[in-house]
Amino acid sequence: MIIERAMSRALRLVFAGTLAAGAQAQAQMQASADGDDAGMQRVEVTGSSIKRLASETALPITTIKASDFVKQGLTTAAEVLNTISMNQSATGSSQSVGSGTGGVASADLRGLGANKTLVLLNGRRIASHPFNGSSVDLNIIPLSALERVEVLRDGASAIYGTDAIGGVINFITKREVRGLTVSVERFQPQASGAGAESRLNLSGGFGDLDKDGYNFFGVVDLHKQTALAAAERDFASTSVRPDRGVNNSSGTSQPGNFFSDNGITGNPYYAGGCVGKGLIANTANGTCRTDTTQYIQAIPKTQQESFLGKATFKLGGDNLASVEYLHSRSTNASAIAPSPLTGLTLTSASPYYPGGSAGVPAVAGLSGEDLSVNWRTVAAGNRMGYDTSISDRLVLGAEGLVAGWDYNVGLTWAISKASSAFTGGYTNDSLMRAGVLSGVLNPFGAQSAAGQAYLDAAQLRGEYLSAKMTSVGVDAKVSREIYRLPAGAVGFALGTEFRHDKASYDVNTELASQASSSGYADAQDQAGQRNIAALYSELSVPLARDVELSMAARYDHYNDVGGSFNPKIGLRWQPAKQLMLRTSYNTGFRAPTLYDLHGPATSTFTSNSYDDPVLCPGGTAVAGANPNLACNQQQTIRSGGNIGLKPEKSKTFSLGAVFEPTNAVSMSLDYFNIKIKDKIGTVSETTIFDNYDKYASYFVYSADGKTLQYVNAVLDNLGEVHTSGIDASLRWKLPRGAAGDVSFVVDGTWVHSYEYQNEPGGAYVQNVGVYAENTPVFRWKHNAAINWKNGPWGASFANKYMSGYVDQNDVAEAYYHKVRAYSTYSLSVSYAGIRNTDLTVGIKNLFDTNPPYTNQGTTFQSGYDPRYTDPLGRTFYVKATYKF
Repeated sequence: MIIERAMSRALRLVFAGTLAAGAQAQAQMQASADGDDAGMQRVEVTGSSIKRLASETALPITTIKASDFVKQGLTTAAEVLNTISMNQSATGSSQSVGSGTGGVASADLRGLGANKTLVLLNGRRIASHPFNGSSVDLNIIPLSALERVEVLRDGASAIYGTDAIGGVINFITKREVRGLTVSVERFQPQASGAGAESRLNLSGGFGDLDKDGYNFFGVVDLHKQTALAAAERDFASTSVRPDRGVNNSSGTSQPGNFFSDNGITGNPYYAGGCVGKGLIANTANGTCRTDTTQYIQAIPKTQQESFLGKATFKLGGDNLASVEYLHSRSTNASAIAPSPLTGLTLTSASPYYPGGSAGVPAVAGLSGEDLSVNWRTVAAGNRMGYDTSISDRLVLGAEGLVAGWDYNVGLTWAISKASSAFTGGYTNDSLMRAGVLSGVLNPFGAQSAAGQAYLDAAQLRGEYLSAKMTSVGVDAKVSREIYRLPAGAVGFALGTEFRHDKASYDVNTELASQASSSGYADAQDQAGQRNIAALYSELSVPLARDVELSMAARYDHYNDVGGSFNPKIGLRWQPAKQLMLRTSYNTGFRAPTLYDLHGPATSTFTSNSYDDPVLCPGGTAVAGANPNLACNQQQTIRSGGNIGLKPEKSKTFSLGAVFEPTNAVSMSLDYFNIKIKDKIGTVSETTIFDNYDKYASYFVYSADGKTLQYVNAVLDNLGEVHTSGIDASLRWKLPRGAAGDVSFVVDGTWVHSYEYQNEPGGAYVQNVGVYAENTPVFRWKHNAAINWKNGPWGASFANKYMSGYVDQNDVAEAYYHKVRAYSTYSLSVSYAGIRNTDLTVGIKNLFDTNPPYTNQGTTFQSGYDPRYTDPLGRTFYVKATYKF
């Protein structure tokens, strides 16, 4: 609620650290709506270095309490952040299928990219996932240990430095735990297939911080999810939709397609109808194509294990010391289609030559010419990968009061390690070529015993990539009141931070080089390190009884990319008890990460199939070109670090109001406007292939010009990004009655504009309500809930909504499509009437709503977009908690 300024002035402003955990007026209303008595206590305010009443801040903040996780059936930190309306998209386990993300999960506030969203745990940084080096893996967050999540919806580089352009997410754990608690959860989809989830949580602690002067507690959390095959869901089971103008099939198949030296293209089993898993007859050239979605997963098999331990001691007076340790391990087992091999040479000496002794059907026009064959090694099985991510973080901290100054100091050591391994289906490229050439392997049908043994021996297994990110830092902050004006005390804070980051990327070249489809066949070891020093300050000045000015500034220096000074100014005005107005302006920056600068060069297949603009313009192969390689085929695209990158710079403006007409109702509107210069990124594959004249230098061909080796799409400073919109919030608590307490909460974001450039000074691409090149930006997104509580009973009915948008539409104009809005509901009921026991049962996706159809080809899954929608359908869940 909004509390009168006279009351707030009576409380001493105290320094709280770089990220203080707290909430503003809206967050207090949330607590009130949930029946909690927030009281008149001083709290730490997110986005400020000074302690104050929550209602005093000019910053827009959203708070999600741990109790809300259970009500909506949220099982991971990524799911929790998906309920934040300003979080435009999220990377999760589904995106690891075929794309080598290592299973990382990340958030994307304002749609500006995960690398511009700062994620903290208890106010301090976490080492980024080493496979991208730019975002924290949300899988390491111990969800069961959390008390709440706070999201600062404003730029904050002046307080926190780099990464905070889009906003700040602070995961705040419980302050102390006493006793022992056991919780179990189970999530079971109604539809056939898999995708079920299970969780076991143990938490315990002893010692009362206020009475005993100490508290020790630990939380152990285990979460598992089984894999779901794309073929188990009708809407995701095919990438070939003639009725939609979509054909994202692959020209590399089993049986293989060939191109002969005399210019004949075909497949010996085309005449028989291309019978087999995922096979489709291509009448244009007599070949068989493969719908790879028949082999891939919609959701991979995942597991997360985490431990959080914390010891807190009172040192006397207001002084505390603490030790906090986090260990987390997550694994991701994914499967994609069998290995595609192109350009294999088959001679007439092979028994498997069409019309030869092994019985492969003859093809008219062939008379012994050498064949170039595209073959998918189905007999070797799906390509299976296993990703492991391990994070450790140790924080030694102390805070308190010395000589009138509040202090907070900390030493942080964090390490993040990740590895990827072949576990099946990947084969040695050179052995495959030799096996086809020698006649041992049959690229057109079933293998002989000798052929199968040869395939089995050629399987690659083991770790082919490992990476490590280490961060060691020390921070120190002090604050106090330095002067008293007629309107109140002036609060002052000063802090500094030193950090050393180090990253290494180690490629097992002996293994990775043997499998071109791994993406790391040409990659080499890379490493980098940097030192970062920062000095920052904040000032809070009461200009009048109901007007407060806040100012902050920070200087960061990176020894590899230079320094940046970023100021911030904010103003809060409360003209009436029922109304608060706030505004802020700040500049920001984001230094290129060590991965941006030093990441290894990787090559992988494009998500979509494309015509080579030189060798197959308009879908017709030029003379001498192999149409099985050049036409409607997945091409190779290469990406990697760029040592020449410049930092991104930003400007952010916000203007908002909080209105509380009664103690039961709170409403807010906050306008945001963000401009980014020198955005770091890569041009999308669709844009590159659709604009060959502009990006001709990206295409690298063989010396004879007959083969496209790869498209070079490395990281670069692309240009500017502009976005603006409004965050809206409503919290309404109905008068208490005999039926219990009822409250209504809704948070929504309306995006007015979002545009970006692909090069400095270039044309702007409009992205609001349009898929554009890589992703849509939703015009409107909200999360709403009706909560009820009466004695031991409680219930919640929630809705998550995303507006529709114009599809990617890389199809003929006649098939242009608009993706419909996506709206899902959840329902839960809880009961706490059994001694020491809490029970919750619920249903996610209550009405079993399928994801809307989309013709996007950016992800390996087809028919829907796994970044925004859930393929599981209606899912039942239960949670039981017992306190000893």
